[in-house]
Amino acid sequence: MKPLLTTVKSLVADLLLWSFFVGGLVASTASGTVLDGTQKNVATYAGIAVSLLAGSRIAKKPKIKAFLSKSSTLWFLFLFNGGVAAACYLTMDGVKGIATAAGMGLVSLGAAGGLLANHRKPATARHRA
Repeated sequence: MKPLLTTVKSLVADLLLWSFFVGGLVASTASGTVLDGTQKNVATYAGIAVSLLAGSRIAKKPKIKAFLSKSSTLWFLFLFNGGVAAACYLTMDGVKGIATAAGMGLVSLGAAGGLLANHRKPATARHRA
């Protein structure tokens, strides 16, 4: 059993990490309602950077890593993000549509890479995970 201090430190660290992740998402999406011009751009890009950094740290946690490596999760990510990428490309005009489609397409391709990596593993290694 873990000592109480270690458990509390881990809980506080997780809480801070998730707070930074959510705060970064909020800053990147909602800054346009509060700010204008250069301040809006700075807040948006800083929010994106913070959420990407915190999200990559969260994804390395064992429970999240196990969830993200399941084939059902990878199939969902592949199909959903691929569909959203196609819809964004066809329905949105200009650079925003292309950039959104490219970003969602990259996520979809990443999930496809995970599916291929799982497919290449021997059957016994897949059942252990």
